[in-house]
Parts: sequence; C-alpha cells; structure tokens
Amino acid sequence: MSVIITDTCINCAACIDECPVQAIVDEDDNPTGEEIYYVYADKCVECVTYHDVPACAEACPTEGCIVWGEPTEGMPHSETRQSSGTPVID
Repeated sequence: MSVIITDTCINCAACIDECPVQAIVDEDDNPTGEEIYYVYADKCVECVTYHDVPACAEACPTEGCIVWGEPTEGMPHSETRQSSGTPVID
C-alpha cells in the first residue's frame, strides 16, 4: 500500500495539493466511506523521482497522520521507507 492517511486527519487538504500524481482524494471520494482523506496505493509513487520524502507528509500539519503502509508490488518505493505503521516523518 504506499502511504496511509490515519484517522487523525483533520481534512485540511494540504496533502492533496502537494501530491505530484494525484493519488490522494478527500473524504467525499474516499472509497472506504471514512471521513478522512485516502491514498490510492496503485497511484502513489511515494514521491520517488519527485521529492526526497513523500510531499504529502511534509505538508501535513498533523503529526504522525501519514504513515507507511505495505509496499505495493510494481510501484516505486522510497529509500527512506520504514516499517508499516511508522510515521513517514518523525
């Protein structure tokens, strides 16, 4: 799965504007029905070739809101990737 937005999300839209591949959708388009933003794993490239770390996590004002998920087969992976559930930015 790339990165995951947790339920601590405050729906501020900072991550959506920063995603270079439009992999993030708001709560209205979240396919799980949750009231938080959602990252499509089949689109997320973890900002490989775009930024040093995922731009969504850099832009997010909520500490620990964006965490690493399971890597998606066939998709790029960040060299800074840590284990699943670990915040992308500490």
